[in-house]
Amino acid sequence: LRRAIDNDDLEIYFQPKVALADRRLIGVECLARWEHPAHGAVSPEDFVAVAEHTGQLGRLTEAVLKEGLRRCRDWEAADHPLSIAVNLSARTLIDPDFPTRVQELLQEYGVAPHRLTFEIKEQGVLDGTDRPMPTLRRLRDIGVRLSVDDFGTGYSSLSYLRRLPVNEIKVDRSFVQGMATDPGDLAIVNAVVTLSQQFGLTVVAEGVESELTLELLQDIGCEVGQGFLFSRPLPYERLEAWFSAQTETE
Repeated sequence: LRRAIDNDDLEIYFQPKVALADRRLIGVECLARWEHPAHGAVSPEDFVAVAEHTGQLGRLTEAVLKEGLRRCRDWEAADHPLSIAVNLSARTLIDPDFPTRVQELLQEYGVAPHRLTFEIKEQGVLDGTDRPMPTLRRLRDIGVRLSVDDFGTGYSSLSYLRRLPVNEIKVDRSFVQGMATDPGDLAIVNAVVTLSQQFGLTVVAEGVESELTLELLQDIGCEVGQGFLFSRPLPYERLEAWFSAQTETE
């Protein structure tokens, strides 16, 4: 993994985030992919775990962040401004130097802070302690957006969510994919959307795979979606082709 990062062997894929009202591309989630020369494709879960245990997590996160910011700057220059989202490990949230590094990279690439969203898994921010709070507050003060990923899969109190300096909630795909057939899943997504609107938070539905699911999400007021109905994660060149096709269709 260290060699792969040194040699730029990790490839960054981009999954579109789409405004549900008109299916307009508004941003992308940046996802690391690693094709090992001997072992083939290594799953992100595996190499992120390796990075956490071998001290490579900071370099891995920075590699994804740099590529995302580079593309974000290029899209802005081409008059197609898009936001980027980068996943953060819970371990990064207790690194006191991380917000300073983020600020330096934003200035280096000339990207406005509001164009960057950090996605943190629910268990990472709602762990029952206040350890992540200083980092979260510093990131918020810089002006980047913060998102709670896989929301609904943990056991955290909704009142705790009220205290977090976050801008966005991503409803876990397991609930979104069950909406069309399970009244319980539909009720959960509806409740999360309603609650988030009360708190002034954007809601992103993960795992949108059917037109029926899209219609249900639109009916309950969900604003943004991600999923195979729109696009799988794509390497940069294929994302550009996908974006061009969407623009021509419009």
